[in-house]
Amino acid sequence: MSEDLSRRIDAMFNQDRLWAWGFVIVLWITYIFVFFAVDWVNDDGGIRLALLIGGGLVLLYNTASIASMIKHYGEDKEAIYGIDIRHLDEMRERAKSGKS
Repeated sequence: MSEDLSRRIDAMFNQDRLWAWGFVIVLWITYIFVFFAVDWVNDDGGIRLALLIGGGLVLLYNTASIASMIKHYGEDKEAIYGIDIRHLDEMRERAKSGKS
């Protein structure tokens, strides 16, 4: 594999990893905001506990799935991103030559 292709693969992987963790952060912020936004309406400790457990499980499973996805993408990034880069290069060449 050429050094240029390796550099491009690493750049695409790093960008995807940044976006994925950004979505996880937004998800956590959203769940925390919603919990406190609706908590003032609730006087029942049981409901509050159910909301905490349910929201906590959603956050745990989503965070774990994103972490697993990033790990898998990191292990197979040459295969995953190599195909994408090849197709992007082909589309760019077609656009330059005026073909659709």
